Order: sequence, then structure tokens, then C-alpha cells
Amino acid sequence: MKQILVTGGAGFIGSHLCERLVNEGNAVICLDNYYSGSKKNVWHLIGHPGFELVRHDVTEPYRAEIDEIYNLACPASPVFYQYDPIQTTKTSVFGTFNMLGLAKRTKAKILQASTSEVYGDPVEHPQQEGYWGNVNPIGIRSCYDEGKRCAESLCFDYHRIHGVDVKVIRIFNTYGPRMAVNDGRVVSNFVVQALKGEDITIYGDGSQTRSFQYVSDLVEGMIKMMATPAGFTGPVNLGNPGEFTMLELAEKVLSKVGGKSKIVFRPLPADDPKMRRPDITLAKKELGWEPKVSLDEGLDEVITYFRQVLFQ
Repeated sequence: MKQILVTGGAGFIGSHLCERLVNEGNAVICLDNYYSGSKKNVWHLIGHPGFELVRHDVTEPYRAEIDEIYNLACPASPVFYQYDPIQTTKTSVFGTFNMLGLAKRTKAKILQASTSEVYGDPVEHPQQEGYWGNVNPIGIRSCYDEGKRCAESLCFDYHRIHGVDVKVIRIFNTYGPRMAVNDGRVVSNFVVQALKGEDITIYGDGSQTRSFQYVSDLVEGMIKMMATPAGFTGPVNLGNPGEFTMLELAEKVLSKVGGKSKIVFRPLPADDPKMRRPDITLAKKELGWEPKVSLDEGLDEVITYFRQVLFQ
């Protein structure tokens, strides 16, 4: 039985990871301050002998004896991370600093959940791990983008200077059950709007692209990354290379939900990336990983989930 710490464990992705780790027989400490996470996401795990829920903000140090750390703590939706941008930066930087210190003290492996946002509005397509990105350092998204870039820098300095066994992944757009209704990300926005019979809001002309991976695929990739030998640090892209325009996604959601919702267009937010698609060659080679769930299959699951949340 491994002692595993999951920061941001009551969030959308963190809750699925905690569930998987507990079901595999590990002792899991779930840390969350509930800024964007929710106790509801892990309610079914409370009382399980292998699960402990702790309210804690990672910008403050935390002490425990652990074998592995999955550092997921940080709001990932623009709605949440732009609401308090200073706290977002502090969470990425101070939170990662504190978790790296804990990993150093306990000699634990640490997986840092970075993001495709480190690539910014890319001029290289698809994005490979060696691409340095095109990020606005002073824009409204920089609290998240640059916070995560700084967190990666901390990870590699702790690895080089202190020998900490770090594993860095870059997560591309992920969706699935337990996303918040007000999450603000495109899949949840479109599905919730369609189910409510509201207009589907597309920002820009709908030609910008994203790649969507289902949450179970991501969790599998995270666990495989944590299991890699010491010395393999990444970063490794984890995402689904299937690429869709926002208009294609909206039409797909409408065809599945039905109803009379119309597609309406609004101005594109500042610094919104025009295209996003992962090159997962490294993940295939080093992790033996690639996504299994198609967008059609995943959307069916998400629509069923939000229908229950909204109407039951």
C-alpha cells in the first residue's frame, strides 16, 4: 500500500484520480481548499479506509509521510483562475514550491500537473514538448499560463539541484463527469446551454480548434507517468490528438441533445489560442499510452451526467 497525496483532489480531475488510486488499494490523502473543487466530487469516498479528506491551501506548507505526490492544485478554468489571478499565480508557484519541499524531505516521487497553456497561442502545430511556446506574460491569462511555466521551472531545478524525482505532464483539454455546471470551459458550456434550451455561445467565428480527452484516459496516463523509472522527468503531453473546431463541437452537441438552441457568436476573449492539438509521440513511446475514448462516446457520458445534475 502506497501513501499518496493528491492536491486539488476534490476537483474534477483530482476526484477521478483519487477514486482510481483508492480502488487500487492505496492510502490516499486528498488535499483541497474547495475554491474550484467540491466535497460532492469525493463524497462517495468519505468513510473508505484508504481515503482521507483534508481542507488545506497548498500555498501553506503541509507535512505528511508519503510515497507519491500528484500536484493538481490550481483552478484550470478561465472563469475561476481569472476571478482571483494573484491567488492563481500563488497556487501554481508557492503550491508547487511547498509540494517539492515535501517531496524532497520524504524522498517521494512528485507528478506535476502542468498544462497545454504553457504553449500559449502556438505558432507550432501540433505542439511537441520541445516547443517553448508563445505566451503573453502580462495578459489576463498569464496568471495561469506563466504560473504553470514557473512551476515547471521549479520542478526541474529541484530535480537538478536536489535530485527530486519529478514527473511533469502537460494536460490538454479534458472533460467528463463532475465538471462544474459553471465551469466555463467549452464542453460544459455547450452541453449545459443545449440541455437548458439556451443559445450555444461561440466566442470568435468558431474556426479555432481544440482537442478533447476524456477524463479516464487522462487518469490512466497520469498513473503510467508516475510509474516511469527515476530520471524520466518529461514533460509529456497528455491529450487526444483528435482536433475539432468550436463550430464542429457545437453542432455535435446540438445533434446529440436535440432541442431548439441556436448558435450565436460573441467576441473572442483576449489571448485565446487559435489552435490546440497535442503531439503524443513521446507518451506512446515512453508510457505506452494513447487515449481510448472517442469524443462521441465521451460526450454521451457528459450529457447524461449534466442531465442528471440539472434535472434530477
